[in-house]
Amino acid sequence: MSDLLRTRISSTPAMLAVFDDRALIAHALAFEAALARAEAAEGLISGVAADEIAAACAAMDIDPAALADEAALAGTLAIPLVKRLRAVLQGEAAAAAHKGATSQDLAETALMLQVVEAAKLLAADLSRTYTALFALAEKYAATPAIGRTLLQDALPIGFGLRLAQAASGIAAAARRLDAEIAANAKLQFGGAAGTRAGLSGKGDAIARRMAEGLGLAADAPWHARREGVAAIAASLGIVIGALGKLARDVSLLAQNAVGEAQEPLIAGRGGSSAMAHKRNPMGCQVALAAALRAPGLVAAILSGLPAEEERGLGGWQAEGPVLADLFLLAAGSAEAMAAVAEGLEVDEAAIARNLQAAAMGDDIGESAAIVSALIAQHRKG
Repeated sequence: MSDLLRTRISSTPAMLAVFDDRALIAHALAFEAALARAEAAEGLISGVAADEIAAACAAMDIDPAALADEAALAGTLAIPLVKRLRAVLQGEAAAAAHKGATSQDLAETALMLQVVEAAKLLAADLSRTYTALFALAEKYAATPAIGRTLLQDALPIGFGLRLAQAASGIAAAARRLDAEIAANAKLQFGGAAGTRAGLSGKGDAIARRMAEGLGLAADAPWHARREGVAAIAASLGIVIGALGKLARDVSLLAQNAVGEAQEPLIAGRGGSSAMAHKRNPMGCQVALAAALRAPGLVAAILSGLPAEEERGLGGWQAEGPVLADLFLLAAGSAEAMAAVAEGLEVDEAAIARNLQAAAMGDDIGESAAIVSALIAQHRKG
């Protein structure tokens, strides 16, 4: 059964693929293979056993629906997955599979592998968005337009200043997310109670080898601390909110009575099933719907911060689906607003007409200089 009619409208095919069932299973099996190789390298299991485990992980074709039913009963993906893995192995390899690891190690590491992949996808569309906006900001930096505060006419501004502020917000949010991913998307390997027991004192070396093989950073076990996941979630919420800010402004500028900017015309987008004359800002709709949903999702993860002792009950288990939803929403929002920014239609005649009707002159203060400063700040990083 598919839920694409619910999820595709708010996300992208590429991001949906990052978080689909088969991707999760592949990452979980990659964890088991990396664990076996690392333990063999440190002399805890034989090289032959590690090769058999890795080969089995590469060859397994698991039905996601069947595994999902088993995981629902077991309460975790790892139990039925490891059971299946051991069933196709024999002797030492069967006994060595999953040695020294626990269910949470597998779940957390698989999630972090998805997070790293998802962040790369998201970064590309965020870059498209703020790059296009900065170019427009520079073009219209000195174009006098009505500035609006509390949804009322205020004083003139350079039209490009509004765009530069939106671009700066999105770029800053993207940098913040990158920093949190780098700091917190790490291998989790602690064993049953986070002590790396039963590994002959080689747990740290094994973790480092696993991390290198999986392309993650290594660290001490972090399973009892949830602030890293919370920081990633909060940063995603900020990204979605920054994109929503752009969407809100563009949708207001696109109103019939204003008409200063419009989303680009894209075949199949923006029409009405009942009113053929309408040109609806559907890219903005995607971003604003995401911005409405994101705060509650972030709050759900923040609620899990006071986890119980060495392994919480219910808190960290909620994080994977919620973090996936945040990435799905961020991806849909970023793709939609990248298209809007790259094709934004600015109506200079409407801008001038509205300013003239407001009878407030055309003194835009230091708008152009501020735009230049924001662009320079962005380029400096």
